[in-house]
Amino acid sequence: MKQKEITLNTLLNGNKIMLSQFSHDEIGDEHISTGIETPMKANAFDISDDEKISKIEYHFREIMETLGLDLNDDSLKGTPNRVAKMYIKELFNGLPANKPKIALFDNKYQYNEMLVEKGISFYSNCEHHFVPIFGKAHVAYISSGKVIGLSKLNRIVNYFAKRPQVQERLTIQIAKELQACLGTEDVAVLIDAKHLCVSSRGIKDESSATVSSFYGGKFKEDQTRHEFLNILI
Repeated sequence: MKQKEITLNTLLNGNKIMLSQFSHDEIGDEHISTGIETPMKANAFDISDDEKISKIEYHFREIMETLGLDLNDDSLKGTPNRVAKMYIKELFNGLPANKPKIALFDNKYQYNEMLVEKGISFYSNCEHHFVPIFGKAHVAYISSGKVIGLSKLNRIVNYFAKRPQVQERLTIQIAKELQACLGTEDVAVLIDAKHLCVSSRGIKDESSATVSSFYGGKFKEDQTRHEFLNILI
């Protein structure tokens, strides 16, 4: 079966979507993002990672016991701690306190065409159901005098992916970070991803994928945008 795509051309207007008048059931499974910034409490980093692991371990143990699982079983008794460490050290270590350092270099080669890094693998988690989002990110920029190491493009993608996310926000966060780092509006980001909240639950559509995009500066021009998209084919 040919893969069905839901195309989301992300537009940035600075407005925040107000959802307080809707119940959780009314919102349903819609992948709604309420803002560009990841929603964080002001005191999110007041406690250490070790303290967070301890608290998550306790609460995940409660979840498992509520499900009726026997935590005295050799296979299960270490699971609460494993999950807690995975959350803090791996799946969600892309929260703002862990932002990678990005070094820039002068564009000594005078390379003034677009540079495209395509097929960047990423794994994230849907903030509505805490199940995986995974796929490929394609990013491009046109230098305004500075260039960035290729591996740093991967690091930026994975930094923003490793947190509870919605794909639209992830797309914008990557693009805005590149624009800020490189000092140019000429940035494009396209993400093609699978959402397990769609394929493994709810509608259970295993064939669909979600495509989101951001075009800034020269990439808003048809010729430049088409050149970028043709490279991805």
